[in-house]
Amino acid sequence: MSFLYLLLVKGMTIYVDGLFFLNFFFDFLLLLTTVVILKRNVSFFRICLGAFIGSLSVLVLFLKISSFELFLIKLYLGFLMCIVCFGFKNFKSFLIFFSVLFGVSFFLGGVLYYLNLEFSYGHKGLLFYNKGFSVNVLFLFILTPIFLLLYVRQVRMYKFKYSNFYKVNVYFDDICLSLNGYLDSGNFLKYKGRFVIITNVKNTFNKEMVCISCNTVNGLGVLRCILVDKVVVFGLGEFKKVYLGFSNSLNCLGCDLLLNGGMIC
Repeated sequence: MSFLYLLLVKGMTIYVDGLFFLNFFFDFLLLLTTVVILKRNVSFFRICLGAFIGSLSVLVLFLKISSFELFLIKLYLGFLMCIVCFGFKNFKSFLIFFSVLFGVSFFLGGVLYYLNLEFSYGHKGLLFYNKGFSVNVLFLFILTPIFLLLYVRQVRMYKFKYSNFYKVNVYFDDICLSLNGYLDSGNFLKYKGRFVIITNVKNTFNKEMVCISCNTVNGLGVLRCILVDKVVVFGLGEFKKVYLGFSNSLNCLGCDLLLNGGMIC
């Protein structure tokens, strides 16, 4: 499955066993990164076995095949790697494993391809020329785990920040507000047993106001609210009779509505 020999064999003399080890090493890192991202309990042996199957792609160097046939072979080996490493319970879970594995592979391939272009090619304007220099193998050994570690951190940060984003419709009278909401797991504010949500939309509505005391980062404060008929949070459900509070200081990752943590229960 590995793409790395495309960067290594051009202009170099390299032994098949060394190339096999390189592919095994990088395929092992790809599978390990996939396991970490998906938080799966996979044995070290199964990861190694999957990496071994992926490293068999070096055998295509001795075959006269087209680029499309090479792509099909890599796709097939990718299927086998996922089945050996993660097993096959159902098609949906298998598709998740496969897509994450190829996503990590594409990320690493893009980074290494970029480095190869930067180190191996110079340019004058739009004219590129080969400088006769290739990316050092030791250089790849050192930097690849670092790149994958940074990738895992970014994926986890993305999942943590953006998994709580929801599209929200707020209905009252004949008005429907379409807002971008963020579920705040630390906000459990209620008034008269009803959820309180907060928005930074300007209050231009002719509706009776209710003042609700609440704790803020600046201490005890008062939140001016209106009672809305219902709130539809796509992915969570529909909530009747919710208090909508207005705050000019709300700034939550670009969202204009702070949802109540109790809505997920």
